Amino acid sequence: MAKITFIGTGGGRFATIFQKRATGGIYIAEKGLLMHVDPGPGALVKMYEHGLDPTQTDVIFVSHAHPDHYTDAEILIEAMTLGGKNRRGMLIGSESVINGINDYRPISFYHKKIVKEVKVAKPGDKIMLKDWYELNITPALHSDLATIGFKLVLESGAVSYTSDTQLFDGLIEAHKGARLLIVCLTRPLNGKIPFHMSTEDAAELIGGVKPELAILTHMGLKVIQQATKQANWISEKTGIPTIAAIDGMRIYLEDKIEIKKD
Repeated sequence: MAKITFIGTGGGRFATIFQKRATGGIYIAEKGLLMHVDPGPGALVKMYEHGLDPTQTDVIFVSHAHPDHYTDAEILIEAMTLGGKNRRGMLIGSESVINGINDYRPISFYHKKIVKEVKVAKPGDKIMLKDWYELNITPALHSDLATIGFKLVLESGAVSYTSDTQLFDGLIEAHKGARLLIVCLTRPLNGKIPFHMSTEDAAELIGGVKPELAILTHMGLKVIQQATKQANWISEKTGIPTIAAIDGMRIYLEDKIEIKKD
């Protein structure tokens, strides 16, 4: 059984600045695998609030080099490696995260050195986690052009994560087969801007992928104010059950999908 905890469901610079929702990312737990996805500001503190132990994490995944996705990554690397004393774990990130591109330099050389494995991930890559779980790297179209998402194949089904992206040719195909589709939604209905997902685009994506359940997270300020309304619109438009995540929400993925809210 997979357990997915939404440590923080806010995203975008203003939701992050004002902390209208927490911005700690997502934690995926499956047999033998603990994976933290996009640990933005406050991830460490919120982990403890939700009963998660950062010293047990096996994999840290950072989709791109924007602060709402990476700022707690270094301290979580220190937790994962017990302050650098135990060289373990894996750091997976876009080229902008790992190597740096232009002005982006989010992870220090020191922190990359104390992790056992560091992977620069690009769309089309397949990375094995714990020699068992297949992580398929998916494309994105965002202002950090190296941005990536993923489709993670777990025993209980595939979990896809879009990261920040606008809708583009190939995005639906990349996430097909996902049982659970996690969509970063920063813009509401009729609020399209370049490089970000709006509600109508999310509906097209979800309707094309046809997951068993779609979850909206990493929500911008305008989405947060009407999150349930946006999710309901997508559900009605697509016929696919779609919910807006809340901080601390947990998803249990087994024969059935269970949703538990704090």
